[in-house]
Amino acid sequence: MSSPGTHLTRGDDAAARKLTRYCNEFSAELKKRKPDQFGFYASLPMPDVQGSLEEISYACDHLNADGFVMMTNHHGIYLGDSEFDAVFDELNRRKAILFIHPTTPCMPSGDAATPTRYPRPMFEFLFDTARVVINLFLTGTVRRCPDITFHIPHVGGAFPPLINRFASVGPLQKVDGIDQGVNPGWVRERLNQQFYFDAAGWAFPEQMRGLLEHVTAERILYGSDFPYTPLGPVVSLSRELDEHLASVFTDKKDQDMVCVGNARRMLKAVYKH
Repeated sequence: MSSPGTHLTRGDDAAARKLTRYCNEFSAELKKRKPDQFGFYASLPMPDVQGSLEEISYACDHLNADGFVMMTNHHGIYLGDSEFDAVFDELNRRKAILFIHPTTPCMPSGDAATPTRYPRPMFEFLFDTARVVINLFLTGTVRRCPDITFHIPHVGGAFPPLINRFASVGPLQKVDGIDQGVNPGWVRERLNQQFYFDAAGWAFPEQMRGLLEHVTAERILYGSDFPYTPLGPVVSLSRELDEHLASVFTDKKDQDMVCVGNARRMLKAVYKH
């Protein structure tokens, strides 16, 4: 499930748990009926921590979920906040894949923080992606949870060009709660061991080349954003990928890995075909 996730009304955990379970059971049934075509990432009723812990158990032990999905923030609480530590610790224990999809930027109050009139997916989603990945590093969540595989869409959004800045300046500020071991080299090491980035959206060629300053071709996945992006643009973007793929990834092996091989490796624990 894409933005806004399955916790739609702030404070109404019961409704979120019910909707989350419905979505996950529907997805599991679809995978069961057409296993050669579908897998699924289970939704969680975040920021309801107890409900999310229960759903992780149910999705893993009963629904055969391939991974989990969270939004960049849940009613203004960004992933990496200590309030979510128990959820991340459980995902780490299960060596889970976590797909993080951007949503509307929010203040701690839960109020939307979008001062412009433009559609949020146009660029706000890309900024919120940068916020959450930086937060996961600086709060120490990435270091504490080395067995979570993070799947980040849209080539990391606005995150890649900020790596040197946040990883160099952050620890120098001596702010409480910042992982003092963060530095540009260590961030790149983690990105190339623990993260995958998909190419959904307008990724080629400029944005992809920017990401490849920090990660290898082995960390890139094809992504379409279908059905949230209508079929017409999805087909157009696929053709754009075909047009630019060889100029960005000159090795034929890398091209094959980007299009399918890397996804199979990421999903190796659950990939059946």
